[in-house]
Amino acid sequence: MKTPAAAEPEPVSRTYVSQGLKLHYLDWGNEGAPLLLLVHGLRDHARSWDWTARALRHRWHVVAPDSRGHGDSQWSPDGAYLSPYHVLDLADLIDTLGHERLTIVAHSFGGNVSARYAAIFPQRVSKLVLVDGLGPSAKVLAGWAELGPVKRTREWIEKRRETAARAPRRFATVDEAVARMAAANPHLSQEQARHLAVHGVRLHADGYDWKFDPVVGTFLPEDFSVDLTAFWSEISTPTLLCWGTESWTANPETDQRTGQFRNRRTLVFEKAGHWLHHDQLDTFLAALREFL
Repeated sequence: MKTPAAAEPEPVSRTYVSQGLKLHYLDWGNEGAPLLLLVHGLRDHARSWDWTARALRHRWHVVAPDSRGHGDSQWSPDGAYLSPYHVLDLADLIDTLGHERLTIVAHSFGGNVSARYAAIFPQRVSKLVLVDGLGPSAKVLAGWAELGPVKRTREWIEKRRETAARAPRRFATVDEAVARMAAANPHLSQEQARHLAVHGVRLHADGYDWKFDPVVGTFLPEDFSVDLTAFWSEISTPTLLCWGTESWTANPETDQRTGQFRNRRTLVFEKAGHWLHHDQLDTFLAALREFL
C-alpha cells in the first residue's frame, strides 16, 4: 500500500473548545451527508484514519478528531485523561458539528470512549464499530481486583511521577521515528509507517518527539475496572466488533461479557493485530462498507 499522493484530497483542520481545552479535528467535507466519526486510540492521532476516510468520504461526512493530549489537540495541564473527560469531549464535538445522529468507528481506547457515549446517548448513534476496542479482558480485571485499590493507587502514583520526571526521548530525524513506528507494528508497510510517523511527531529545538502527552497512558485502574458491561447493556444500536487474531486482547466471541451487547456482530481478521484497520485495510474497508 502507498501513502496518499500530494494531489489527493486533504482534510480541513478545525478546532473546538471542550472543558477549556482547544481540541483539533479533521473535516473531510461532504457536509450534507450523514456524519461518520472516526475515533483513534491511545498514543495515536486523527491522521491514522486517512486511508479509511478517503475510502468513505464520498458517501459520508467524515470527521476524525485528535483526542485531548494527542495529535494537534491541546494537552490537559493537570493530566485529566480519564475516560469521562474524553466522553465529554466527544459529546461536545458531536454537538458542535450539529448532527442529531451519527455513526462511530473507533479503535482501542477510542472504542472504550465511544461505547460509553453510545450507552449514554443511544438516540444519537445509528451504528457503532469497535475496532479492538473493548478494553481490559476479564483476566486483567481479575488481576486488578486481586491487587486491590490501595496497591493499584500506589502503583499509579509511582508511575505518574516517573513518567513526569522522565526526560523526553528525541529523534534526530523523522526516519528514526519511522523506524520506531515500523518496529512497533511489523504488519505496517514502509509507506504506512512513514505516514503515521510524519503526522505523529512534532519538531523541537533538540529533535523530534511524539505529539502525545507522555502521561496519557498512566491510567488509574479504577477508570477501566468500572463494570463496562453496564454501559454495553445500554447500547441499542447495531454494533460491529472487529478483532485481529494476533492482537494482545481477547477475542470478543470468547469473552462472555460481550453478551451484554443487544445487537452485535463479530468479525475476526486473520494476520492482523491490534491495529487491524492498518494490517488488513482492504478487508477492513470491505467489512465496514457492508456493515454501514
